[in-house]
Amino acid sequence: MKVSNTRLSHENITSLTKLGTATIYEAQGATGAIDSAIKPLARGMKMAGPALTLHMRPGDNLMIHYALLHAEAGQILVINCDGFTGAGIWGDVLTTQAQSIGLAGLVVNGAVRDSEAMIDAGFPVFAKGLCIRGTEKKQPGTLNAPLFINDSIIHPGNIIVGDEDGLVVIKQEHLNEVIRLSEQREEKEKIFKEKIMAGSSTAELMGLNEVFSKLGLKIPD
Repeated sequence: MKVSNTRLSHENITSLTKLGTATIYEAQGATGAIDSAIKPLARGMKMAGPALTLHMRPGDNLMIHYALLHAEAGQILVINCDGFTGAGIWGDVLTTQAQSIGLAGLVVNGAVRDSEAMIDAGFPVFAKGLCIRGTEKKQPGTLNAPLFINDSIIHPGNIIVGDEDGLVVIKQEHLNEVIRLSEQREEKEKIFKEKIMAGSSTAELMGLNEVFSKLGLKIPD
C-alpha cells in the first residue's frame, strides 16, 4: 500500500508557520480548529504538512508501526486513539524512526511518553497528555481514512498547521486562498496596531461604540 502525499513547498511551510494557527483559523472563516486539549509538548514547536491519518484502538500501538512503513517525508502523522490517555502510544524510539523518514511532526489524540527525549530531538509533537504506561501490539486499525476528533474532521492530505496556540486543518484545495486571506488579515492587524500606537482604540477600530451604546454602556468622552 502506497500512501499518496502532496508535499508542501518550502515557501508554503514558511508562510503557514509564520502566519500562525489563530490567524489561519480566523482567515478561513473561523473553521478548522482541532481540539484545544491537544497541545505541543514544548514552547516553540511549529509544523506544517499534509496529514497521514491513523485511527487505532486505545492502548495498542501496533498500527503506528504499520503506518510508518507507508509514511513519507514531509507528512504529519495524525493519530486518533479516541482521546485515551491511559497509555503512552509513542516515545523516543518511534521519534527516531519518524525523523529518519523525514516526517514533519505528530498529532496524537491520546498520550505519549519520553517527552524530554522528543523535545531534545526537536521533533514537533502535539498530544492530549502524557503517560508512562506502555501498550500492546495486537489490534488492527484504519490508515489513511477520514478522522473524527471531537467536532473536527481530518481527511488524508489535509494540511495540518501547529504552533503554541494549537492546531488547525486546511483543505488542500483551499491552501493558496487561505494563505492569501491570512496575509491580508495580518496586514489589517498591522494597520490596527499602528493606529492604536497613534491613539486609536480597539473599540473605535472595530466599530464597537454603537454596540456599547445599545447595551447601555457608557463611553468615556
